[in-house]
Order: sequence, then C-alpha cells, then structure tokens
Amino acid sequence: MNKVHIAFDLGASSGRLILGIQKGETVELEEVHRFPNDPVVINGTMYWDIPRLFHEMKQGLKKVARREDIEIQSMGIDTWGVDGAWIDEDGQMINLPIHYRDARTAKVIEEVEAVMSQDKLYSITGIQKANFNTLYQLYYDKKYNKVIQAQGRKWLFMPDLLGYFFTGKLYNEATIASTSGLVDATTKAYSQEIFDTLGFSMDWMSELVKPGTQVGTLTPQVQEETGLGAIPVIAVASHDTASAVAGAKIEKENELYLVCGTWCLMGLEVSTPQLAEEVRLAGFTNEGSAKGKIRLLKNINGLWILQQLKKCLNDRDLSVDYPDIIEAAKAASHTYAIDITDERFMAPLNMEQEIIQACHEQYGVTLTSVGEVATAVYNGLGNLYQETVRQFEVLIQEEISTIHMVGGGTKDQHLCEVVSQMTGKQVIKGTTEASAMGNLLIQIQARS
Repeated sequence: MNKVHIAFDLGASSGRLILGIQKGETVELEEVHRFPNDPVVINGTMYWDIPRLFHEMKQGLKKVARREDIEIQSMGIDTWGVDGAWIDEDGQMINLPIHYRDARTAKVIEEVEAVMSQDKLYSITGIQKANFNTLYQLYYDKKYNKVIQAQGRKWLFMPDLLGYFFTGKLYNEATIASTSGLVDATTKAYSQEIFDTLGFSMDWMSELVKPGTQVGTLTPQVQEETGLGAIPVIAVASHDTASAVAGAKIEKENELYLVCGTWCLMGLEVSTPQLAEEVRLAGFTNEGSAKGKIRLLKNINGLWILQQLKKCLNDRDLSVDYPDIIEAAKAASHTYAIDITDERFMAPLNMEQEIIQACHEQYGVTLTSVGEVATAVYNGLGNLYQETVRQFEVLIQEEISTIHMVGGGTKDQHLCEVVSQMTGKQVIKGTTEASAMGNLLIQIQARS
C-alpha cells in the first residue's frame, strides 16, 4: 500500500485532484481527476460555479476511494486569492462567490479612499490597490447587498469555503487571508485599524490558521457520499501561489520565482514586509508564504491573455491549440509589444481585436496573422519580466542570477526562452504542477 496525500489545486480555468505518492525521499504526482472551472454570468454578474466545483471534487474523491493500492494520509486545498462567500447564522452559504474580474467593486474604490488612503492601506497591509481586493468586495457587500447586510455572518475565502463544505469547520488560512488587503503584514493578524475605519466587524472573520494545521476531517455525510473514511484535512498554503512557491523550493532570498499560470507572478521570499512608499509606487505587493515569511512579488496579467487569444481564435473556427500559437509566434519576427499591465487586457470582449487595436494605436501597424498577434504578447511579457527583475535588483541592492520558473507556463519552451533572453538570467524550470507539489509537501510535513 502506497501512502498518499490528496491535493486539490483549483485555478481560474480548471481544477484537479492530484495524488502525492511518497516514494522514499521523493514525491510522485498522479493526476486522478481534472475538471473545468468556467465562470457563469447571470444578470450581468460573473460568478464562480462553486456547487459544480464541490461536486467535481467529490467525484475525484470517489475515484480515489475505489483504489485498493493506496493508503490516504490527508488532503489539502489551494485556490486563487481574494474571492469568497458569506455564511449565515445557520451555517448556510447565502451567495455564490463572485469572480474577481466582475466590475461591481469599481464603484466603491473612491468611497474607501475617502476614509482611508491608498498609501495608508499599503503601509499596513503591503497589498497593492486592485478592484478585486477582498477589502473592496466586503465594503461593497455590506453597503449595497441587502441580503448580506441582513444575513451575512462569516466570510470564508474560496479554499476556506471548500474546506468548510468538507469538514464543517470555520477558519481562515493565513496565506489566503494575506491576499485580502485586510491583514497587517507586520503582525500577520487582521488589522483592527482597517476594520474600525471601514466599519467592518472582526466577527466576520474566523480564526487565522497557519499552513500545516489540521482543521478537521471529512464530515460523515461526505464520507458516506464518497466512500472514504475520516480523512484529515490540512490547511495547506491555501493560496495557490503560496503553494507554488513552496513547490519551487526556493533556498535563497536573492532567487526569484516566476509562477506562470493564468496570472504570472514574479517575486522573492523575504523576512520582513517592504512597506515603504517607493515600494508601493513600484507596484510590489506583500503576501504570506508557507514558511511564515513574506512573498514580495508583482502580479502580472500574463497567460490569461494567451488563453483568451486562443479562445477568440477558436471562436473564429480556426481550431488552434497552444502548440499552434507557439509555432506561429516563433515564426514571426517583429518587435511590437503590448503593455501587459494595461487595464484594457483585463477582460475585453475580444482579446485578439484588443491586441491588434493596441498595436495599431501605439505603432501605426495592423497585425494580420496569429503569429504576429501572439508575438506582441510574448514581447510584452518579456519586457515586463526584464523591468521587474531590474526593479528587484534595485530593491535588494544585489544582482539576481537565477529565476525558478514553475507552473503551466513551463510547458511553453518559447516563453522560457523569452524569459531567459529578455532578463539575461539563468532560468531553472520546475514542475508544471508547482501548486499541487507545494500543497502536498506541506501536508507531508504536517503529518510526519
């Protein structure tokens, strides 16, 4: 019987159940179940289909339960940050989690800034201003959502919410909470000053638990439905990037990580938060790490653009996949580049046309082929990585020689080459399933 741990790793486009099989000092990964994670738009609001996600996760557990060659030690869940849902006094979820790309929170930014400035918020949390920050979601909910005003009692981030469905336990894991804009980066506790200033209640939040904490076991109902026993559930580094960095096995503070998924995140693990105004203005954010340190990073709207480009091309019945786009980009030779950080690329109706229009506005050219359009994205990513590396070197006053590149983007050899060429740094390719690997490593350590 192989001893195994179960990692649920949910990203913005898909989720998966991956087994971590302990083989001596190594951990082998086996994907058991994969499922799509498609947002659903209802009356103009973009939601996460949390009932479907929970259903698919249980289908994965049913597959595992039928296995006779494994002995399950624990399970853990990691997801994207900032989003979540409300629980009422009876323990029921009262709203579908709303997608971070939904536009509703834009209307409250100025309202929040009228009582607490961005520089003040950053000096406490180290989190960059973004419409999707949990802080703005909670402010919107408690001011404009009458159902939540009346019934909302507890806020659970996405992995906490799923953990609650599986265990019946209420908690907030530390790394996922650190993405919210509500946590004091120095004390690593929820900021009383922010809660008091914005009229929030500390009662909304649950106990902050560290990565590696056993939060409960599968409920009797889930046990009966899946055919499993009382499997321990571990709160891992529940933010997928925190788990990915744990999976990248960073050893030194001057080694950069580049996590490539729907978002691309580049950063360092440092001992203390960097909260100075010049750091804020440079676009850095401070989030928690599995080690209890700070992940100083930049959040880049990266492979989302390529994902949406592929969708547009297939909507035109071109029947292309990523290898086709990559080969077309390698054959193109122009130097035009889009600004990856431009808000226009967050959620356009047609990503292909948005890229073409941006290049026309900036360079006076009209891109006509798939390769030309894709190359504008790759060049934009390369420019941004180059500039970000330079900023990190200025910040730490030390030359960076190595970039640990992990996540799905490592499958794209062209992207890896662009990173190496544009930054001039050694690129070490890690596992494509870095979040799952970090998730599993934390479970193994917790159960050892």
